[in-house]
Amino acid sequence: MNILILGSGGREHAFAYKLSQSKKIKKLFVAPGNAGTHQIAENIAINPTDFEAVKKVVLTNKVDMVVVGPEAPLVAGVHDYFLADNELKSIPVIGPKKDGALLEGSKDFSKQFMQKHGIPTAKYQSFTKETLAEGHAFLETLNPPFVLKADGLAAGKGVLILDDIEEAKAELTEMLTNEKFGEASATVVIEEFLKGIELSVFVLTDGKNYKVLPSAKDYKRIGEGDVGLNTGGMGAISPVPFADEVFLNKVEERIIKPTVTGLQKDGIDYRGFIFIGLMNVNGYPFVIEYNVRMGDPETEVVLPRITSDLLSLFEGVANQNLDEKSYEVTNEVATTVMLVSGGYPEAYEKGKEITGLDNVDNAIVFHAGTKIEENTILSNGGRVMAITSFGNTIEEALKHSYTNIDKISFEKMNYRKDIGFDLKS
Repeated sequence: MNILILGSGGREHAFAYKLSQSKKIKKLFVAPGNAGTHQIAENIAINPTDFEAVKKVVLTNKVDMVVVGPEAPLVAGVHDYFLADNELKSIPVIGPKKDGALLEGSKDFSKQFMQKHGIPTAKYQSFTKETLAEGHAFLETLNPPFVLKADGLAAGKGVLILDDIEEAKAELTEMLTNEKFGEASATVVIEEFLKGIELSVFVLTDGKNYKVLPSAKDYKRIGEGDVGLNTGGMGAISPVPFADEVFLNKVEERIIKPTVTGLQKDGIDYRGFIFIGLMNVNGYPFVIEYNVRMGDPETEVVLPRITSDLLSLFEGVANQNLDEKSYEVTNEVATTVMLVSGGYPEAYEKGKEITGLDNVDNAIVFHAGTKIEENTILSNGGRVMAITSFGNTIEEALKHSYTNIDKISFEKMNYRKDIGFDLKS
C-alpha cells in the first residue's frame, strides 16, 4: 500500500516511524513533513489544508490511504472533500468528517454533546459579545480560578486560567469584543475549574467499534514545576501510573462508551482518533476537552509502545471491522522530552544547525520543527524535536532521554529537566 500522512510535526514523524515498520507498506509519503520524516519517507511540500494539492499528490502517487495528523484539515473538511470527489471517494481517510471534527473545532459544540449524552464534565455556559454582561455576571457565581476557552481553534492558545475576577472579566471582554483570538473567540466558553491531575486517553474508532490506546500525560507549561506560559507540550509519559485498571474501567464506562454511542445516536459517522483530555478528580474522570486527532507529544510515547502493526488497525477503521483486529502493547514505560527553541513559546529564531544526532543511542529522535538544507538539519519551529526512550520505570526511561539530550546541541536549545516530576515513585 501507498500511504500519505498529512502534517509536519513530531506526531506525524511518529506515525511515519510506526507505519514504516509495516510489511504492507510499499511507499510512504508525508506532506509537508520535516527532516525526520525525510529519512524514512518521501516529503511533499504542500499545505495539508490545500485540498486540490492533496488530491494531486494522492492521484499522482497512487495513494491507497490518507492518515490525517493535525486538526486543521479535519475541521476544514478534508474527509468530506474525498467523499464528494469521484476520483477520491474510494480512498480511506483516517480522521473524522467535518461534523465529527466539531468535537474539537467548537468547544461549545463539544460541551453540548457531553451534556446531551451524560458525559461528566465541568459546569459551563457560553457567551458572545452580545451577552458579555451575562458572562461577567456568570463569572461572579464561580469560585477562582476562572477558566475561559475560545470556542474555535486557536493553535492551543485559546484557554486562559485566571485567579483574579477582574482580570477574568477583562480577558473575557478582550476575547469577545477585541477578538483576542480572532474568530476563534467570537464565542467563549466559561467553565468551573476542576481540581485534580490531568491525563489523556486515546481511542481509535471505526464508527461502531473502538480500541482504547495507551494512556499518557503531557506537560504543557514552559517552566519546571509546571509554571509559566502554556506550550504545545514539553514532554510526556506513558503509561500514567495512577491510571490503573479500576480508573480506566471508569473512563471506559462513563466516558468512552457514551462518547462512541453518542456519536452514533447523533448520526455522526466518526472514523479516526478521539483524544480525551481528562481530569482525575478524587478517582473519578471528568472530560476537559475532546480532540479529534492524536496529541503531540503524547503520540511520541503512545505509538512506540504499540508492538503490533498500526496499519492493520487503520485498515480496521477503513473497513469498519476494527473489532476483528488485535494489537499489543509493551509493558515498558516510554518517556519523551521536547527540545525547544530559545524564547519559545514567545518570539524565537529558526534556522539553527542541530548537531549530535548521530551520537544518539538507546532513544528515538522524533523531529517536530526541523528542515533539511544541503544535508544539514536546521531548527524550523518552536518545538524542535522529542527524545523518546524506554525503561522499566519512569526514572530509567527519563535517564535514557536526558543522557541523549546531552549529546544534541543547537543554539539557545531549551528543555524541561523535570518531566514526570509528579509521577516518579
